[in-house]
Amino acid sequence: MIRPPERVVREFIRRINRRDLEGMTRLMSERHALIDSLGRRIAGSRDTLLAAWTGYFAMVPDYAIKPKATFTRENTVIVIGTASGSYVPVKNGLSVGTWSTPATWRAIVRRGHVTEWQVYADNEPIRVLMRQTPPVPSS
Repeated sequence: MIRPPERVVREFIRRINRRDLEGMTRLMSERHALIDSLGRRIAGSRDTLLAAWTGYFAMVPDYAIKPKATFTRENTVIVIGTASGSYVPVKNGLSVGTWSTPATWRAIVRRGHVTEWQVYADNEPIRVLMRQTPPVPSS
């Protein structure tokens, strides 16, 4: 039995909040697409998306989605809430600080799998932390 789209999306968010890459991958379709808040599209195999999420979780290890409202129409689910986390530059591995921003996510679900995951958010809160990151001294 195929689960309703809203249930699939809620489970996907739970997996994201747990940084459960294996569970997230199981919920992605074979031709999943991730569209970030800058409009960049990452599409392809589950391995491609696994690599993208792995990189993001390295930079924002405690990334969290806090849904406040969910709207569903057929196979499209809209989630409104807050995204938050800390910023950890890969170059030094230490947290620079935390950020939070209102956000919306649009998911397309087909046959019990997320085929498209799009984020709409203001990136300025994490950009502020990125600008505060001291440069790595050259050797």
